[in-house]
Amino acid sequence: MKQGLLSALFIARKDLRTEFRTKEALNASVSFALVVLVLFSFAFDLGRDEFYDISGGLLWLVYVFAGALIVNRSFIREVPNDCLDVLIASPMPAWSLFLGKVIASFVLLMIVELVSLPVYGLLNNIHWVDSFWPHLGLMILATWGITITGVAFSAVTVNVRLRELMLPVLHYPMLIPLLIGAMQISTALLKGDGGDLSADLRLVVVFDAMFSALSLYLIEFILVG
Repeated sequence: MKQGLLSALFIARKDLRTEFRTKEALNASVSFALVVLVLFSFAFDLGRDEFYDISGGLLWLVYVFAGALIVNRSFIREVPNDCLDVLIASPMPAWSLFLGKVIASFVLLMIVELVSLPVYGLLNNIHWVDSFWPHLGLMILATWGITITGVAFSAVTVNVRLRELMLPVLHYPMLIPLLIGAMQISTALLKGDGGDLSADLRLVVVFDAMFSALSLYLIEFILVG
């Protein structure tokens, strides 16, 4: 178990070093998120209270679309020169390889989200500073759910010819329960509404726990067949 966790951290470190050197997925994801945020700021002509009612939904739509650009690269970067086959054939367990990919994608998507949040507040005059720490906790939980399911589907579609199309088709419907909970909590936090958010929080936590366990259990079958 300990050796598997160390292998996962090694894979995550390798992927992060590769990404920070090339910045292919990170630059594309940040640019996409900022462009969509600018478009949203011009697209909705709503009053302040009305915009706050949809603020959480718009924010998580940006996050999940930007996340697709990151998780799609998690296994594709290993395809040239049969690197993926070498990693699968190594003594490292399949779950370690998968977990390392998830950690790397999680870190990258968190960077995108932390860049996007202040820009979103600036463009739409939304006060997010007072609720930053609760929002950060939500972002950690929901982003983990987005990345672990996204990387799992990236492994499923890595050898599919139309993988760029198939990944969102498979991934987005699966995220509906997670996004419902995250959107409701974000909207309440941005509005400063101190209502009961326990049901939405449980939805996010249960989603994370269920799909983390399921993905780690099935990943060897997905990769090795």
